[in-house]
Amino acid sequence: MSELITAALVDLDLPAETKDDAARSLAERMVAAGRVTDLDGFLADVAAREAQMPTGLDGGIGIPHCRSEHVSVPTLAFGRSERGIDFGAADGPADLIFLIAAPAGADDDHLTILSGLARRLMDPEFTGALRAERDAGAAAALIRGEEAAADESAPDAAATEEPAGTAPATPAAEPFRIVAVTSCPTGIAHTYMAAQSLEAAARAEGVELTVETQGSAGFERLDPAVIAAADAVIWSHDVEVREKARFDGKPLVDTGVKAGINRPAELIAEARQKAARGEISTVSDGTGPQDDGTPSAGDHAHFGIRLRTYLMSGVSYMVPFVAAGGLLIALSFAIGGYEIAGAKSVADHFVWGETASWAALLNQIGTAAFAFLVPVLAGYIAYGMADRPALVPGFVGGAIALTINAGFLGGLAAGLLAGAVVMAIQRVKVHPTLRGIMPVLVIPLVASTVVGFLMFIVVGKPIASLQRALTDGLNGLSGSNAIILGVVLGLMMCFDMGGPLNKVAYAFAVGGLADPTPGSLKVMAAVMAAGMVPPLAMALATTVRGSLFSRTERENGRAAWVLGASFISEGAIPFAAADPLRVIPSAMVGGAVTGGLSMAFGCTLRAPHGGIFVVPLIGSPFLYLLAIAVGTAVATTLVVLLKGMRRTAPTPAPATGEPQISVAA
Repeated sequence: MSELITAALVDLDLPAETKDDAARSLAERMVAAGRVTDLDGFLADVAAREAQMPTGLDGGIGIPHCRSEHVSVPTLAFGRSERGIDFGAADGPADLIFLIAAPAGADDDHLTILSGLARRLMDPEFTGALRAERDAGAAAALIRGEEAAADESAPDAAATEEPAGTAPATPAAEPFRIVAVTSCPTGIAHTYMAAQSLEAAARAEGVELTVETQGSAGFERLDPAVIAAADAVIWSHDVEVREKARFDGKPLVDTGVKAGINRPAELIAEARQKAARGEISTVSDGTGPQDDGTPSAGDHAHFGIRLRTYLMSGVSYMVPFVAAGGLLIALSFAIGGYEIAGAKSVADHFVWGETASWAALLNQIGTAAFAFLVPVLAGYIAYGMADRPALVPGFVGGAIALTINAGFLGGLAAGLLAGAVVMAIQRVKVHPTLRGIMPVLVIPLVASTVVGFLMFIVVGKPIASLQRALTDGLNGLSGSNAIILGVVLGLMMCFDMGGPLNKVAYAFAVGGLADPTPGSLKVMAAVMAAGMVPPLAMALATTVRGSLFSRTERENGRAAWVLGASFISEGAIPFAAADPLRVIPSAMVGGAVTGGLSMAFGCTLRAPHGGIFVVPLIGSPFLYLLAIAVGTAVATTLVVLLKGMRRTAPTPAPATGEPQISVAA
């Protein structure tokens, strides 16, 4: 691990008081070492990961970590805090802080090494040695595992040799066997720490446990014979377990990754109890709720949670098609005008030196990409519900939705129907000889037939009528009705800043671009304008009243200018996480004002993304920018007023003697 951590990346007297300051202090060392190219951008990625789930672990450990395009080399920095820093662990502050930085495309070897560190953090001797070490170089060597490697090189003769003359031992009873899967959203630390914790608890209990870690470095599938011999299964995960059907028919404990880290003995005990009771789980159709409070798309999770998960799965796969196709179409209109949509096929007529031909080419490529929008939405909603076997009926249902003019709503219905049909088929017990052909032949064939019948004959026409009514309603929006819709969409875009409600509003808007009308183009404009407000408002607030914000927030404010201008609402997440009761309401009011003004001004937008960079493609661009400016000013004013009412003193500026690190652009 010599390339991951050096003495220069170790701070044995970390002065930070908050987790943001700790991350900044350690990240500055990474910048100085040439491992991180953009300090603010990297810290924004760290804060976004922290907002998903606290990274504090029991035992005084904090492991802030993320993947980031601003990381050039996989890097680990270590800090030790005398006073302790709150990273959200149940047992209190952390004194050992590991900042893990992985490039967006980190190679498997480095991530494997980092996974080894994550496992060692579960060893009390390792963490005790780090707390006692007084030399930064020695601490770095300890973290690299150099001493451990030397110790492990000598075989334990006492453990392998049997004393001469000793009678063979009486065979012991067969141990209880468990197979486990661990995974987390980032796949860097929690995945492997849960595995190590479960393995240690299993050894203490005399249980034979084999773990499959589904991390960022990929995963090695458990041997089917090991799964078949297992008495029970434990899933400790925060993302969907891959290839779930392998574990069908076993007693199953389904929980979150932090439960695997913090209370592995309880999970093992629960697995033994379920096996003793003869409980058998059907797991091919999803996972269950997570015991630590993190919901998943399971059979027993609240229906609203599962439905949101299914829909977000479809939307997340659809958005790249929307962005690529929508921007290409918008560029074609900018070059050749709106009449370019009626041009002949460029396969039959294309002139290299003719601007109109290039505009037509862009338009037709974008139109082809847009044709996948509804099928991809339907296919991946079904995939989120019932995994790969549901892809075919989902895509088929989405294509039928286009055929019968059911549009975006038809895609939603087709995806949910396909997922439900496949889940129902998967519950049917079949002879073992047929299991191999079920996912590749029987399920796609039967499910596609059923979904096709339902879409063509039963539900398709009513949904198409509803889609037409929605389209006509959007086209007829004017006056107060349009403004009210803009206000509602603005509130949704700014409530969770990239979260589920934000994505619902965005999906509603881009769905209208599949069959653009004047009304749907106004909706798209209002949604993008409102989504730009939160980061822009936080950037402006840190500029005009920097004394109300911490040093970290002021640094984040500079990055928020670019993020807001680019329509990346997530740029305001660090501010909302630090002070949600003041930041979120302020952003919502500003977004509502912007959405309402955009609709009132009649602004239109054919591009689904791009922020200020697609202003030339916006109808009434100056009024559009005015709506954004007014909403930003309103949100800024509110957040400054609310923060100014606090009685707590602002964070003091750093002492003049404190070393400052500047990063060249």
